[in-house]
Amino acid sequence: MPDGPLIVQSDRTVLLEVAHPAAEDARHDLSVFAELERAPEHIHTYRITRLGLWNARAAGHSAEDMLATLERYSRFPIPQSVSVDLTETVGRYGRLVIERADDGALTLTATDPAVLSEITRARKVAALLFEKRGPHSYVVQAWARGQLKQELLKLGWPAEDLAGYTPGTPHEIGLLQDGWSLREYQNKAVTNFADHGSGVVVLPCGAGKTLVGAGAMANVKTTTLILVTNTVSARQWRSELLKRTTLTEDEIGEYSGLVKQVKPVTIATYQILTARRKGEYTHLALLDALDWGLVIYDEVHLLPAPVFKLTAELQARRRLGLTATLVREDGREGDVFSLIGPKRFDAPWKEIEAQGFISPASCFEVRVDLPEGERLEYAASADDERYRMAATAPAKLEVVTALVAKHEGERILVIGQYLDQIDELAEVLHAPKLTGATPVEERERLYQEFRDGITKVLVVSKVANFSVDLPEATVAIQVSGSFGSRQEEAQRLGRLLRPKESGLPANFYTLVARDTVDQDFAQNRQRFLAEQGYSYTILDADTLTAA
Repeated sequence: MPDGPLIVQSDRTVLLEVAHPAAEDARHDLSVFAELERAPEHIHTYRITRLGLWNARAAGHSAEDMLATLERYSRFPIPQSVSVDLTETVGRYGRLVIERADDGALTLTATDPAVLSEITRARKVAALLFEKRGPHSYVVQAWARGQLKQELLKLGWPAEDLAGYTPGTPHEIGLLQDGWSLREYQNKAVTNFADHGSGVVVLPCGAGKTLVGAGAMANVKTTTLILVTNTVSARQWRSELLKRTTLTEDEIGEYSGLVKQVKPVTIATYQILTARRKGEYTHLALLDALDWGLVIYDEVHLLPAPVFKLTAELQARRRLGLTATLVREDGREGDVFSLIGPKRFDAPWKEIEAQGFISPASCFEVRVDLPEGERLEYAASADDERYRMAATAPAKLEVVTALVAKHEGERILVIGQYLDQIDELAEVLHAPKLTGATPVEERERLYQEFRDGITKVLVVSKVANFSVDLPEATVAIQVSGSFGSRQEEAQRLGRLLRPKESGLPANFYTLVARDTVDQDFAQNRQRFLAEQGYSYTILDADTLTAA
């Protein structure tokens, strides 16, 4: 395309001209294998990474497909170095295969003897191999399946795992076809996962990740361990499974800080699995309590680091990760790829929005000026104090009040990071508040009153980020957040994307103190929204408060 929206550069960065008529199509196709790095107003910068290419290859996209995307939209010829590098990188996936020999031994086989020779010279890999079997194969230590995949990925040779999975204890699970059915993209996600037995499904919040989990369970029909972020999420999974599947209350157990039940389908929290006493993980027995045939990881981008080590030992069990974003703030996307599995399905937000399955959303950054006295105090403060000062600027209170008044009658979430700020917001808005200290029963009561419309405004901390079903929320006002976390932005916007009975559109406001680190961090959060195809309108706080 001589006047296309992309410029592909030899350092594997790709520039996207946002205002170009073909920009949306190019963004959609490019996001399959490239990661958005920067998203200012006019030119967005993507980077083609090895992990992005391997995830795309695992999801069924060939090097030819990816190069065709670049050539279709690029304004200039693709640099030869990029074409060669992309083709060779994609070609690395699958040249090493982990499989089962006829005698049941776990083996690592290479299609290329030179690759096998290279990786066996690595000390950490060699320690995981037991004996050579034939010219192209080694027997792998029985316990080392997960660790081997981690080490091979670090060497740049991702292994394709075809060693199969234990069936687990059979357990009949069906879907209730009572006035509903899996949507086409949900069915495709289930099928793609079932074809491989492990991997990650990426869907926006509100697009029915829980239903994909239920569909996978009905496909596999085995005892299932579901790992979730918190107890509220566990209760919502339980409720959804009772409503959508043939499972009964007696078949679903909760394993959390409050309840310790092990049933054919058990829903456990990450927190309980990582709880330690005297340096030991005290609930590891849960992983072997039953012969699990499927382990589901909800919000896999939030998987705590200790669970990776535990997951390395679960490689013989089918594993399904569910998430709205593969981005991890700790940079451990490679461990998700190695231990949970590569991306098997990814449906862009805007595509599902166009089909009417999630609500359209408008995103706004509202820039607030600090008064001169606070500006001077901010300038004189230490670096580690500046973010809190900017995030909790008193000037934001007036803006929040104006936005709540602007959307009077709608259901509004006001979101803060700091407890003293949350207390102040709740008092100014005469609204109930919900934090990590709020008992589970009280949380569920407040959420239900919000769903029922009894409570119109709810002030929440980050506990409302995860797996909370509030479909009628139409406005979110983010007053402060976690240092520009992209994964947090995904969760918070996701609270608004569920289709509304009211038919009202969703509005997502982020309040930012101008010319501070608050504004710098906001640019990182904008990247996620731009990645999903959402525009970000910048407003001046004065225009809101004056009105």
